[in-house]
Amino acid sequence: MDRRHLVAVLALDEVVGFDLGTPPQIFNAARDELDRRFYDVRVCTPGGRPVRSTAGFTVTPDHGTELLAEADTVVVAGVHQAALLERGFLEAPVRDALRAAAARGARIVSICTGAFALAAAGLLAGRRATTHWGHAENFRRLFPDVDLDPDVLFVDGGDVLTSAGVGAGIDLCLHVVRHDHGSRVANMAARRCVVPPWRPGGQSQYIVRPVPEEADTSTAPTRAWALERLEEPLSLKALADHARMSVRTFTRRFHEETGMTAVKWLHQQRVERARHLLETTDLTIDLVARHAGFGTATALRQQMSAALGVPPSVYRTTFRSAG
Repeated sequence: MDRRHLVAVLALDEVVGFDLGTPPQIFNAARDELDRRFYDVRVCTPGGRPVRSTAGFTVTPDHGTELLAEADTVVVAGVHQAALLERGFLEAPVRDALRAAAARGARIVSICTGAFALAAAGLLAGRRATTHWGHAENFRRLFPDVDLDPDVLFVDGGDVLTSAGVGAGIDLCLHVVRHDHGSRVANMAARRCVVPPWRPGGQSQYIVRPVPEEADTSTAPTRAWALERLEEPLSLKALADHARMSVRTFTRRFHEETGMTAVKWLHQQRVERARHLLETTDLTIDLVARHAGFGTATALRQQMSAALGVPPSVYRTTFRSAG
């Protein structure tokens, strides 16, 4: 195996313990068929000094921020320090190290409020990004030049990626593994960590929403039913009929439970089905489109280009090469 991809996890003072542990856990679980790791994950802090965590322990790192100068991927863990979250202040050496890493082409990733550090370093200006919904108001006040979307789990901007809080960091790290090495490796890493293998980045964060009035009337059975019939034309009325609800009630309940419309959810599931088929089978684009429920190759190309930025043929080539 060639040199392993170096991931530098940056922990600032008052680092979120869960966020700090996520990248080593996920990336170290990504292995080949001989159980060899694809990533070399190391933790660093400013000056290599110990930093406090929000979980009641102190982190004693093996590296300082000089590690960022050689990292292929830099992950900034969430942080709760007031200077950053309330005033947007980031130490100059940390700011400069992040800028230098980005300038030489390193992939830059943030988990939760780590996005504040990226924004303070000027790496999110003019970009779409996300962070924990609970800090969205402060983020917008401090960094009005960032296109903040606090309603999604993560945003993949190519060279700079940001995620929402806690569990969304797992989703983003798995997304990175999937991008680098394909679904098989990412799914096995998720299995090793006993976490869901995939949640779409566009899925809504779990912001407090009204609870459905009747707890025993959920759209979950209908969602499971639909997943087994994605190749069929599934209208909103067909879904509502299966759930034994009126279209109006079903639409409201579905949004309460998923944070999105049924139509958007169906599109996401069909894109994911198409991705899986493109990665794991040699079916023609026409057959992939049919099995995923898009009907025609043209419709599949339009939907995948809109959702992922690439057409099916390019996606297949990219992931076959990565795997």
